[in-house]
Amino acid sequence: MHQQYGLDADAAIVTGASRGIGRAVAERFADEGVDVTICSRDGEEISEVAAAVSSEFDGECYGVECDVRDTDSVGAMVEATVERFGGVDLLVNNAGASFMANFEDISGNGWDSVVGVNLDGTVNCTRAAGEHLREDGGAVVNVASVAGQQGAPFMSHYAAAKAAVINLTTSLAYEWAGDDVRVNCVAPGYVATPGLATQMGITADAIDRETVDRTVGIEAEIADTVQFLASDAASFITGETIAPKGKPQIEDVPEP
Repeated sequence: MHQQYGLDADAAIVTGASRGIGRAVAERFADEGVDVTICSRDGEEISEVAAAVSSEFDGECYGVECDVRDTDSVGAMVEATVERFGGVDLLVNNAGASFMANFEDISGNGWDSVVGVNLDGTVNCTRAAGEHLREDGGAVVNVASVAGQQGAPFMSHYAAAKAAVINLTTSLAYEWAGDDVRVNCVAPGYVATPGLATQMGITADAIDRETVDRTVGIEAEIADTVQFLASDAASFITGETIAPKGKPQIEDVPEP
């Protein structure tokens, strides 16, 4: 008999969810009836997003102001989630930040800030939610980047942090397998988020999802991958990194 797969979860946390990929993931989870805590550093903005998601989908969406770099802030966010929803079954570490600069021009503060959000934020949230995830099993999905797999000129701080997230995914998957917690990672290529629109002028309305010959995706395609890894359809997958990035880029190959 064909197995029907879905999100076998009651409560989830999605960080960095005021816009972009994080919001798309939160909407997908809420559409499946999962209650979702979303967070960002802008408390007013995240509350507005949570209200909008709750009004549109079956799952309740709870907005919390949280700086993922701050362990006390993260701890309070996880505690508020457990108090409201009774636990944590899914964690999506999506919060991220970056800027472009030559390596020698990145200040110590600039380096620490980017690594703090992308790597330390992932560690802080996973540590805080880990006790609850390990109680009854669950899933962690880290959002990294192809930059963490192959490097990124002028974004060395970001690439280094995302490489560490990918390695952390594999290491933690090994440690937590005995607790029935799967830990996987999504490492997107270019995605038509508001950030990409600002940097490269590429917007989501210019992307045709049915076209294979492209190297820019849309937020929904990354949400698809996160949803898969969080679902029972990925019950035999842990410690893996999936890279949704479109058509492979092969340099210096002449057309026949």
